[in-house]
Order: sequence, then C-alpha cells, then structure tokens
Amino acid sequence: MNVNLFYANFSTACLALGGLWWNIIHGRSEWMRDPGRRRLVGGIYLSFLLPALMSLFAQVGGTAQPKIWRTAFIVLSVVGCGCALRLLGRARRDHYVTMQQAAAALFYGLIVIVGTFPGLARHVGLLPIQTGALLLIVLVALAHALAWRYMAGEARAEEA
Repeated sequence: MNVNLFYANFSTACLALGGLWWNIIHGRSEWMRDPGRRRLVGGIYLSFLLPALMSLFAQVGGTAQPKIWRTAFIVLSVVGCGCALRLLGRARRDHYVTMQQAAAALFYGLIVIVGTFPGLARHVGLLPIQTGALLLIVLVALAHALAWRYMAGEARAEEA
C-alpha cells in the first residue's frame, strides 16, 4: 500500500464530503435553527473534517517525521472523541445514532492509542501509519452512516 497516495486521496475525498455536507445544510436552513440539531449537523461535518485533517498531517509527516502525524492524530482524535461523546446525549432517542457515536468515540480512542503507542501496530503486521489509515476508513464509514441516518431518519421523521 502506498501510504502517501492513500492519504492524499483520502484527505481530498473527506474534504469533498465535508463540502457536500455543507451544501446539503445550505438547502436545509431549518436544521440550523435548533441548537441541538445544529450540534448534530456540526458533528457530522467534523466526522469528515477531522479525518481529512489527520490525513493531511500524515502526508506532511509520513514515515520520515512520524511525530508530526502521531501528534496530530492524538490531538484531533481527542477532539473527535469528545464531540462524539457529547453528541451521545442528543442521540439517546435513536439507538442507531447512539451506537454510531459510541463506535466513533471508540475508534477515535484507538487512534489515540496508535499515536501514543505506535509499536502496538507492529503486533498485527502493519506500520502505525497504516493502522491509522484503516481506523480512519472506519471513521468515515461511520460518518456516512450518520449522515444518511440523519437525512433519511431523524430529520425526515421530525418534518413529517
């Protein structure tokens, strides 16, 4: 796996998804009027932005300067984990969204562990930067699921 190429494409894709999400929000201004809904909409945006930023830092640091990407992964994952846990309160009435947010918090936590203890990744036969990439893929898949659930589930149900 060419890790630099992966992170270049992944950051571009995540930034594009964040832009698409803002485009959706622009057409749904009522989502921004309620503070709780606004937090959830912002949380979905962060679900795309944070992996994009981590990917950009991985490109800058790569295997030559691992402290750069490891530090960025740790800091941004702490932010992501905190946001995911904060959104759990908003999602309590939707079991699916609660599970998604709990899973996101777990995967952010795993990224913190990989950034803090990179040698653990070698136990599964991967470089730490590869392990981070796999965890980011799962985070973005969870972000897609959350965006879909919000657009097709909770937001639509509240409009009916």
